[in-house]
Amino acid sequence: MSLYDTEEGVERYVDMAEGYDGRGLIDSLREHLDDDSDILELGMGPGKDLLLLGEHFTATGSDRSKVFLDRFRAAHPSADLLQLDAMTLETDRRFDAVYSNKVLQHLTPEELELSLQRQHALLRESGLVAHSLWYGKGPPQTHQGLLCTYFTEGDLLALLGDRFEVLALERYQEMEPADSLWLIARRRTDD
Repeated sequence: MSLYDTEEGVERYVDMAEGYDGRGLIDSLREHLDDDSDILELGMGPGKDLLLLGEHFTATGSDRSKVFLDRFRAAHPSADLLQLDAMTLETDRRFDAVYSNKVLQHLTPEELELSLQRQHALLRESGLVAHSLWYGKGPPQTHQGLLCTYFTEGDLLALLGDRFEVLALERYQEMEPADSLWLIARRRTDD
């Protein structure tokens, strides 16, 4: 059981994440993705970014945590939500983009590579992935019982392989200068 599988853990996360959202990231994504596109958010947590995404896109939220999903559904009964693991992404639905904000760092590099393979399969032709992760080097660490893997630009380029064309890969500040990476990449078509 993870931190986010309990009401207490979810409340702690909501308190910790107060004041943070992906508005700037979503604005950057809009430069590459048409409004009204279908977008899947991975690891939506309390749903701040899902609501922001929904201002411009047809947004579907997902999380592994049933507690987060139930909490959001209680406040937004008509929300389109899926219970998904960010690595396996077991759904037959297709999307124009897959988005996450500080979610995929909970995966090992090997798990992230599998997730990107699954994301590629979920995307329509020329679909986008748009993800933020913590920047850094060194072995994964555990924080409040959760794995936290840091990635560099080179790490992400290697994991994307030839499945995606990078449109944007840059560092930005979330808490400290250049502590985060923002990636937007377009799905390459299958040959």
